[in-house]
Amino acid sequence: MIKDQKIADKVATYLLNIEAVKINVTNPFHWASGWKSPIYCDNRLTLSYPHIRKFIKDSLAALISAQFKQAEGIAGVATAGIPQGTMVADKLNLPFIYVRSKAKEHGLENQIEGKVEKGMKTVVIEDLISTGGSSLRVVDTLRDSGINVSGMVSIFTYGFKEAHENFKLKKVKYYCLSDYDSLIKKALELGYITKDNLVMLKSWRTDPANWHP
Repeated sequence: MIKDQKIADKVATYLLNIEAVKINVTNPFHWASGWKSPIYCDNRLTLSYPHIRKFIKDSLAALISAQFKQAEGIAGVATAGIPQGTMVADKLNLPFIYVRSKAKEHGLENQIEGKVEKGMKTVVIEDLISTGGSSLRVVDTLRDSGINVSGMVSIFTYGFKEAHENFKLKKVKYYCLSDYDSLIKKALELGYITKDNLVMLKSWRTDPANWHP
């Protein structure tokens, strides 16, 4: 969920202006899940714009300070959550670790990189949440290592019902700076899409697995 609509609208505007979000309702994108989607979001582009990068860092840090006051550490999800997590940890003066999708096959064979303190109250940082599957596997990895996961924050969420149910099942609180509803609202206001596009974009979010243009 989002906690501040003004921040949500500003982040959505930034993402649209730098083309971190691409919308194409006639030639959809293919996700790794196999879904076809009229929208693709690449938040890594925000790192190339210092003023946007700083705004996101400050907003994530403020969100953590407000919602997870007892946080003792920050964990980034590899790879896109690493730069955001590093900056936020520095801003909050907290330890930082990051989690790979799987353990390395050489060296120390670590899946979690950094100093792991059992029981440490940790907030996970993601760049984007879709169904929540890969994000919650990171939570499982951290919990299996004895880390106390307080919750998760991200730049953006598609707001799928499936994600909400998955986070609820794992008992993980999560907050996002911006979401899909804010994004398509700003896209219409700024002329990136038409009202006809809006209808299709809303129908996709309702049933993404079976959607087709």
